[in-house]
Amino acid sequence: MKTLNERLDLFEDALLAQVGDSMFLRARNLERELGIHQLWLKFEGDNPTGTQKDRIAWAQTYDALRRGFDVITVATCGNYGAALALSARTAGLRCVVVIPEPYQTRRLREMPGAEVLRVGKTYEDAVVHSRELALEHEWYDANPGGENERVQLHAYGEISFEVYDQLRDAPAVVACPMSNGTTLAGVHRGFTSLNRRGKTSRCPRMVGGSAWKKNPIVAGWLSGAATCPTLPSERIHETSVNEPLINWSSIDGDLALQALRESKGFAADVTDKQMRSLSKLLREQQALHVLPASTAGLHALLQLHALNPLPPDRYVVVLTGRSS
Repeated sequence: MKTLNERLDLFEDALLAQVGDSMFLRARNLERELGIHQLWLKFEGDNPTGTQKDRIAWAQTYDALRRGFDVITVATCGNYGAALALSARTAGLRCVVVIPEPYQTRRLREMPGAEVLRVGKTYEDAVVHSRELALEHEWYDANPGGENERVQLHAYGEISFEVYDQLRDAPAVVACPMSNGTTLAGVHRGFTSLNRRGKTSRCPRMVGGSAWKKNPIVAGWLSGAATCPTLPSERIHETSVNEPLINWSSIDGDLALQALRESKGFAADVTDKQMRSLSKLLREQQALHVLPASTAGLHALLQLHALNPLPPDRYVVVLTGRSS
């Protein structure tokens, strides 16, 4: 039987070897196609389950192990559940994943060892149930917006540090897909930290994109609201493309909205057709197989470019998926 310190050492070794330091490449073919100077892609498909969710899943599993938890739980549309199932299995922790009943995620087969519960009609219903289970049974709550939020924001801040290591300064813009907004908020926080410490000459403008009329962060930014509105849940319908993005009450939405405001950023709605089209373009022009939903940030950047042509600078887009 290994001691806790031995288990932590082994898990940390696995984390450092497998998570982060994802591919960062200049998309010269796309630059010519889209008319943007120095377009850089931060491809999170290099992570163990192919998305940036691995960053927070492994960080929180390490935190749960360190604090003596035996069980970790999360609500998911698919990507986060797959990431947490793998990290928990690596750490020897029990993992309970809650998925909304109607969601037909293809990632269920990537959750071996996890206990999967089908609860509620929406992602928000699943989050409530997962949190109640954590409170009742004293499990580690890996859901966004809870007491472990700082762990998640710090993990996503690592994206900023990796971009800085390559560019040696902050880019003009970082564009991200948005659901709850945790990724965008974490990246913004990371660059803010770098700038406060004198590492960068500026903070980038944050740009976020999400499913058409189905995301409170975009709705809040477009309306000029101080906080994210709650959207009518009956109007939110998932598809095979938009499932990773939609919600009617973004849990970390106010943090993302604040990041957009502070950075003088931009947000936009994106249709399924537009996301599929960009995914196809990335495959053809850059040989990258990306999740269509992850192109929402790139499309928002293109909308900003169409409104006011972007000057020569460096522009970074966060994408998820697997390389072809």
